[in-house]
Amino acid sequence: MTQAVEQIIYLPLNELHPFPHHPFKVQDDEQMQKTTESIRQQGVLVPGIVRPRTEGGYEIVSGHRRKRACELAGLETMPVIVRNLDDDASILVMVDTNLQRENILPSERAFAYKMKLEALRHQAGRPSKENSCQVGTNFRADESVAEGTDQSARTVQRFIRLTNLIPPLLQMVDDRKIKFNPAVELSYLTHDEQEQIISALEQAQTSPSLSQAQRLKKLSQEGKLTRVAMDEIFAEVKKPPLDQSFLHNPKIRKYFPKSYSDEKVADVILRLVESWHKQQVKKRQQQQGR
Repeated sequence: MTQAVEQIIYLPLNELHPFPHHPFKVQDDEQMQKTTESIRQQGVLVPGIVRPRTEGGYEIVSGHRRKRACELAGLETMPVIVRNLDDDASILVMVDTNLQRENILPSERAFAYKMKLEALRHQAGRPSKENSCQVGTNFRADESVAEGTDQSARTVQRFIRLTNLIPPLLQMVDDRKIKFNPAVELSYLTHDEQEQIISALEQAQTSPSLSQAQRLKKLSQEGKLTRVAMDEIFAEVKKPPLDQSFLHNPKIRKYFPKSYSDEKVADVILRLVESWHKQQVKKRQQQQGR
């Protein structure tokens, strides 16, 4: 059977509406300027994908940035392909097409993965539980989300954890003021604790290391995380990073799981060295006391 060829039509920009809770930001940045200039010179080379809205007009599934570039270029219409997609199918198309872009922000990836995970689970007819990776015997949604990307299922889960951060903290992750691994640990704090973390970080003029974030998480889980504890942790002098070539040495790496980041490996090594050093100091003191 011959597959029907989808027709490209031109629709007025004012009939194109954004997808609800679209996780990818449309910003008038340098990249948008380049896209706008390209559209001025060559037009829209890749049509958008839209679906009809019950209230009239069309909902953009793929092409939010192209629509904005068309507006900036002074165009009145944009080429699109109209598809009759349900909510779950629309989310899958929207996420998969946008994840092909470069320079995706952590917050964009986090909410996109979460939306795709929930859509896959809904399609499979199984309950959606964010923190449960195993759903049913033969269906593992986080692995399905990771397919076609350079991420593991575990990394997908960790990105989704970022959606538990309050917006100001998540913005700090996007701005690279907080690294990914510490941010994942901070996502386990309550919203009130996260509010206090922002204030404590501003006062200390620092960003949390993985070790510090892990300790904050542990104190939170024990119900012992106070502003005083935050200030004490952030006042500590951070340990200098170990040489990267040392961390990548096969003789060192063979003792750690492949999932361990350089920062986590360094943290374990430093804690072991500190423990050894304390034992040596204690041993010398005992010898001197004889």
